[in-house]
Amino acid sequence: MKRREWLRRTSSAAALTLGGGVTAMTQEKPGKKTTTAATLQTEVMRLKLRHTWTTVMSSSDYRENLFVRLRCGDVTGRGEGAPIVRYHENADSARRALESVSQLVAATDPWHFEKLMSEVFRRISGEYAAKAALDISLMDMAGRRLGVPLYRYFGLDPDDTPVTTYSIGIDTPEMTRQKVREAEQFPVLKIKVGLQSDEETIASVRSVTKKPLRVDANEGWKDKEEAVRKINWLETQGVEFVEQPMPASMLEETRWVRSKVHLPIIADEACLHPTDIPRLVNSYDGVNIKLMKCGGMLEAFRMIQIARSLGMKTMLGCMIESSIGVTAAAHLSPLVDYADLDGNLLIANDPFSGVRVEKGKLILPDGPGLGVMRAADAHVGGE
Repeated sequence: MKRREWLRRTSSAAALTLGGGVTAMTQEKPGKKTTTAATLQTEVMRLKLRHTWTTVMSSSDYRENLFVRLRCGDVTGRGEGAPIVRYHENADSARRALESVSQLVAATDPWHFEKLMSEVFRRISGEYAAKAALDISLMDMAGRRLGVPLYRYFGLDPDDTPVTTYSIGIDTPEMTRQKVREAEQFPVLKIKVGLQSDEETIASVRSVTKKPLRVDANEGWKDKEEAVRKINWLETQGVEFVEQPMPASMLEETRWVRSKVHLPIIADEACLHPTDIPRLVNSYDGVNIKLMKCGGMLEAFRMIQIARSLGMKTMLGCMIESSIGVTAAAHLSPLVDYADLDGNLLIANDPFSGVRVEKGKLILPDGPGLGVMRAADAHVGGE
């Protein structure tokens, strides 16, 4: 076979296999000028919880999240924002925030997502869940245009995803035991504490399982002596680490607590944005990074790199989110040490299907972008 003929055949074969089965013919070149304006559509949807969700901060039977559709030509990117009441956000305020930049979105080439998100951060104060919704939709669109899943865009191996915990909210002893039984497939559980009933909660869990536990106090312990006592007791109960034992503002107190305990302490409410991480080094052993708190995948990626460079453990968490938000975080999960990406599993009416869990391990979808599809379409191969 002549060299020219060999090159022709091999290049044709490559075009057929590029992007996990997506042909190169369907891909766009990032440098190509976009001629069609992007349009942004928003919708608020109510997500119903399988069980009443109770933490130190609140108790609820549903959450209202913001869903985004970003369309440019024949490509649509999806995003989701799960507003956080603690930071004075709600679904309506998130929607208004995105509507305020809809003209900016329409006037900006979606390939320039870094530039666009920088300007959105400059124009919108707070409303990080809204920013996350737009960021996720832009990244989903980019992956779809390139014909690759986002984990591949970030250069990650999907086999490196960690095991995710399954969260058990604060409840009565009987309901706690029931929730633990329902989480049979998960090898590690995350238990919410932070109230006077902490010992009773852990005893209820331990009455039905010996699995490793991770504990989240959600800033519930206000006294440093109490925090030390409880953490040292939790060490005897098979707990691997404790998240946010004290209020985020009590940095010096947390540093003192850390010097008196052996279990690692992970920052959650104390770690919202990239600039937070350096000041946490001497008070915490690691950070829990959430797309809804920092503003999306791009910011989360930066935070992971900063924390790793400082020698800190990294964790990806979530709020109560559908498969859109959770799958977005899951695409970054090969980078981190721990995952708590179960928000979609806590709701009864997830409109979408994306990342799966098999015996606790995150299984990433291999479709382009997020690889998410409507739940009703999942059994027929997607949209």
